[in-house]
Amino acid sequence: MPRYPRNMTGYGPNTPNPKWPNDARVAVQFVLNYEEGSENSVLHGDAASEAFLSDIAGAAPWQGQRHWNMESIYDYGARAGFWRLHRLFTGADIPVTIYGVATALARSPEQVAAMQEADWEIASHGLKWVEHKDMPETEERAAINEAIRLHTEVTGARPRGWYTGRCSENTVRLVAEEGGFDYISDTYDDDLPYWIEAGERDQLIIPYTLEANDMRFATAPGYITGEQFFTYLKDAFDVLYSEGADHTPKMMSIGLHCRLIGRPGKLAGLKKFIEYIQTFENVWTPKRIDIAEHWAKTHPHLRKTRPSQMDRETFVAAFGSIYEHSPWIADRAFDLELGPAHDSAIGIHSALFRMFRSASEAEKLGVLTAHPDLAGKLAAAKRLTAESTAEQASAGLDALTDEERTTFQDLNAQYVAKFGFPFIIAVKDNTKDTILTAFHTRLDHSRDTEFVAACAQVERIAWHRLHDLFNTSES
Repeated sequence: MPRYPRNMTGYGPNTPNPKWPNDARVAVQFVLNYEEGSENSVLHGDAASEAFLSDIAGAAPWQGQRHWNMESIYDYGARAGFWRLHRLFTGADIPVTIYGVATALARSPEQVAAMQEADWEIASHGLKWVEHKDMPETEERAAINEAIRLHTEVTGARPRGWYTGRCSENTVRLVAEEGGFDYISDTYDDDLPYWIEAGERDQLIIPYTLEANDMRFATAPGYITGEQFFTYLKDAFDVLYSEGADHTPKMMSIGLHCRLIGRPGKLAGLKKFIEYIQTFENVWTPKRIDIAEHWAKTHPHLRKTRPSQMDRETFVAAFGSIYEHSPWIADRAFDLELGPAHDSAIGIHSALFRMFRSASEAEKLGVLTAHPDLAGKLAAAKRLTAESTAEQASAGLDALTDEERTTFQDLNAQYVAKFGFPFIIAVKDNTKDTILTAFHTRLDHSRDTEFVAACAQVERIAWHRLHDLFNTSES
């Protein structure tokens, strides 16, 4: 069965209130990537020098050689940039999360000691600052395990957060399978944390950012001045802070690199931004692990049955009655490219109506004729489906006077005689009186017009049934 793994629905229109501490309207979280000493280098056993995220325009790897200029730029991050940032954040009393590459941490004992003295979180940024996209799965799993081992050896505690950055399609799954991380950040797909199910493990994801990120100083299009960086961060903060006033607070991640933002001209924009947000109330500046602990406590994951993960028999049993006596619609829908987008009333409604709309004229007619007359003989004999019984009762059609019942029966007979299928209307959208009005209006239609109208009502009935089944609000 084709299944589409990407989740482009997320929280949708129902964004949860994260309930940040002290009713904060936004959580502004600073990440400092510590990569210096872990980049591609023949000194580190790599085939070529680094070519990524530096101030060298158009840098290319030097095969089999040390790239002295590239190395010195990375060295600047450790020698000068880190300490400038350390003074800035400790002076502002804002804790940061370090994305620490294990081999870089091992080569920087003084910086690690300063991180720990400042009570910063040191999350794992992998074993080496290298590309993982072509790394075999077994090799990447081994690198993850070695990163944890070395990180623990250097810092005294295993990392609780993970971000690879230059990851493979397997990275998130492999890190989740390792089983020891409070959060993973190798995604950029939301403004709030969320949960994924990795086998038996419920894994928290805290999305990261590549746009509110000083890496744009080293990419095109990007930032040229610190003022441009400040302006972008300010605009993002202002929007999120405003949204937070409407009870939909969000998270703002800011990505930093010692060798980039650590330069004086670039740092000026970051310093200005920190001073700006400190003029606002109800702003939380946590470490990433603080967010993870808060989310796990406030929004624990609840597993539920997901239609896209059902087998055929379960799927048809669940949705086969949505279209009256027509389980073949659900059976065909099962073969669509279902995914997370279909794990909701709206998603299943889409899958089912696609199969109904693509059916032949004769098949559609079969669906129409499967519907009972309104207040007809089947209703009187209590032989309607549970769904139809509840629907007709919602409009009071189960409590008609003898005169009203006769009127409905006469109209039913006229309608069937003219069109060849029962009068169908979503009774949940109507009252007894509006149904009678619609009866008279639609009896004047041509058969083609009425066939289209009846099919639209069938889909509307399915809409209501699915929202009842999923216990979700309708619109």
